[in-house]
Amino acid sequence: MKKNIRLVLGASAIALVAVSLGAVPASAHVPKPVRGNVVLTANLTALNGSGASGKAIAVVRGETIRAIGIRAKGLTPDAPHAQHIHYGEQAQNECPTLELDSNGDGRLNTVEGVPAYGPVVVSLNTSGDTTPASFLDVSRFPVSKNGSYNYLRTNISFTDVAGIGTAAQIAEAIRDGQGVVVIHGNDYDGNGTYNLSDPENASELDPTLPAEATDPVACGVLH
Repeated sequence: MKKNIRLVLGASAIALVAVSLGAVPASAHVPKPVRGNVVLTANLTALNGSGASGKAIAVVRGETIRAIGIRAKGLTPDAPHAQHIHYGEQAQNECPTLELDSNGDGRLNTVEGVPAYGPVVVSLNTSGDTTPASFLDVSRFPVSKNGSYNYLRTNISFTDVAGIGTAAQIAEAIRDGQGVVVIHGNDYDGNGTYNLSDPENASELDPTLPAEATDPVACGVLH
């Protein structure tokens, strides 16, 4: 009996994530609780005039993301795109607007968006460590072929994050609809690459990276 239940749960997770990847019509009804799983969806809309959009769907059970899928388009072609789940107890846990552009340069960098979406709690990379420690390891994030990608990863464990909460607290907040999916990477000048031609083009997160590689381009709340 327990084995059968596990099989049902596994099939449910795969089928529900398939909605985000286009295998099932996005208009299909997705029940929120499925035998202990919580199903969360986010419609991703553009930030920084990127024109990017997409859909994310996550199946969460306890302190584990059993599966998460993201379908994104309108991105910088053939470039890596860091993506994360953000959450913060002191944040609004929503997508930012240009009202947070504190230096008045006409764009939102990642730090300026933190009051809205919060710090990184999960790195949605393609392999290896998924903790916030990996949030800038651009080489392990999806690459957009011709400006789009489909992403799927399973069995991601929430972890304790200093200053934010324990794994259990963070997981509970995400299940309650307070997690925000953010995709990064915007080729502002359209030259086909992320530029670091002078210090003014450096990311506020790491001076060895271009701001184009770390600025947010799409955002959506998981609920």
